[in-house]
Amino acid sequence: MKKILVATAVAAAFGVSGVQAAEDITVDVAVIGAGGAGLSAAVEAANLGAKVVVVEKMGMPGGNTIRAAGGLNAPCTSLQAAKGVQDSLEIAYFDTMKGGHWKNDPELVRTLVAGAGPAVEWLLALGGDLRDVGLLAGASKARAHRPTGGALVGPEVVETLYNAAKERKIDMRMNTEATKILMKDGKVAGLLVNSKKDGTYTIHAKAVVNAAGGFGANNELVSKYMPRLKGFATTNHPGALGEGITLSEKIGAQLIDMTEIQTHPTVVPKVGEMITEAVRGNGAILVNKDGKRFFNELNTRDAVSAAILKQKDSVAYLFFDADMQKSLKATNNYIKQSYCLKGETLDEIAGKMGVPAADLKASLAAWKEGKDAFGRADMPRNLDQAPFYAIMVTPAVHHTMGGVKIDPKPQVYNTDGQVIPGYYAAGEVTGGVHGGNRLGGNAQADIVTFGRIAGQQSYIYAMQAK
Repeated sequence: MKKILVATAVAAAFGVSGVQAAEDITVDVAVIGAGGAGLSAAVEAANLGAKVVVVEKMGMPGGNTIRAAGGLNAPCTSLQAAKGVQDSLEIAYFDTMKGGHWKNDPELVRTLVAGAGPAVEWLLALGGDLRDVGLLAGASKARAHRPTGGALVGPEVVETLYNAAKERKIDMRMNTEATKILMKDGKVAGLLVNSKKDGTYTIHAKAVVNAAGGFGANNELVSKYMPRLKGFATTNHPGALGEGITLSEKIGAQLIDMTEIQTHPTVVPKVGEMITEAVRGNGAILVNKDGKRFFNELNTRDAVSAAILKQKDSVAYLFFDADMQKSLKATNNYIKQSYCLKGETLDEIAGKMGVPAADLKASLAAWKEGKDAFGRADMPRNLDQAPFYAIMVTPAVHHTMGGVKIDPKPQVYNTDGQVIPGYYAAGEVTGGVHGGNRLGGNAQADIVTFGRIAGQQSYIYAMQAK
């Protein structure tokens, strides 16, 4: 119910009506999906002078982007420098490749890290607030850019891009699903779409950008590629069913890395709410039902998820104190929820958690010594300031790293290894960027960086096709 109310409020705030006339139209660039990647592509193409239409099957913009919490990873920004963070493209490249188990496409990763800093500057120029810089798991430097005070990044990115699209009078059609990618003489020629209100019509386009997202909410498809995830909950929005991948397959697109599916380690059981990685990045720890730490909280998501699944009942508690809570605005909502336990003393919080108080105190005493037995290098807080908080968490399906094969432009390739003329893709519908595991903060970097490039390249192609 909470998520429905939030979605309704966002739709109302953005003034989305979804009412369009059911008649064929002709544009330069047609974009599938009004999440971060699609809106980035649309705004950039429109900036260059293209006539653009965006179709979104849901009743509001945002997709999974609006649920993003942690930040946008970007090295070598002025905001990093102001905080004294010494980062480089090579360090960010190494962190991303290592985090993806070296399965990533190196050229895509180089494009990602080189374009992420300019993506932050671009969003700032559009009026966005990404002025807070923090550390997320798997990164060796603080490079996660988020709103002031550590607020959730996704809503800020979506609102910034949506407002930019409205200012440019981009034609955005909600409740309108792309049902077929049209081809002519071996080239993309537009889309067949279906509007909930007005039925089926054709969008004639010289170029198409597929930014339809992944398939994390389609457990049938998830478990087809990774059987052990059958029945898992998901952090994805209900529309993340993988239709963009299916549409691509029908025109011969090549798929890669489809078995690479990531779970997020800190999701509230039965509730499905994801607790942002920034909570751990700002100092929270994980303890099991025995009140003991068991792993480095800042390891990669796949490793932390696996460690939690080995604990009693496959759950753990995120534990933090008032000092950590005050450092991160994203926690303001969590502590209001019934799933968040609160205690004025360690004995009280241990009792509510159902863990031995002596063991919890011993874990915290070891933590305060400053040299971590689990190899965590960043230990920013003593976690000794009352009140204390604990949230039970377990892994859930979070990100699908596989999808259509692209190059840095990002052109889509067919099963013969050839570019499909006029077809571009960005975001979670693609494969190759994240390899075997995505680092927190890299999805936002991915969608804006490759979304912008897709907008630029689709415009260039469309102009040449005239």
